[in-house]
Amino acid sequence: MAQIKLIVYATDFSTGAARAAELAAHLAQVNGARLHLLHVVTELGDRHRRSIPAGVMDSFVKEVNTQAMTDMHGFKQRLFGQFQGELTTEVVIGTGAETLLSRAGSLGADLIIMGSHGRHGLEKLLLGSTTERVIRQSPIPVLTVPEHG
Repeated sequence: MAQIKLIVYATDFSTGAARAAELAAHLAQVNGARLHLLHVVTELGDRHRRSIPAGVMDSFVKEVNTQAMTDMHGFKQRLFGQFQGELTTEVVIGTGAETLLSRAGSLGADLIIMGSHGRHGLEKLLLGSTTERVIRQSPIPVLTVPEHG
């Protein structure tokens, strides 16, 4: 049986993330695994970037990254404040599923845990599903936790 040494918990800081966070902490504790909290700030596509002056864009990216770091700190304190194992955090700018999978692979993750919003119909079609793309493309096992349940 495969041993779980590193769990990557991917989060968007949503209110529904608490269920997945609780499970990630529990599985890390039970397996004596390291837990890595990861948040990917989705970057604007080239088409949108071209219409924004470079100085404004640089300032915007810096502000978004600073806010994401603040959000990560608060999220960690709120949901993992009592966690007794090894816990690391990371905020990266990238393209959602692809960046998440790249970072999990680089870290040598044995398991990815993430929440799912359960979008349906037009909302799913328009917004897509990062979780769905991760599940389809990941060579690493992925455990999804529904937001409600």
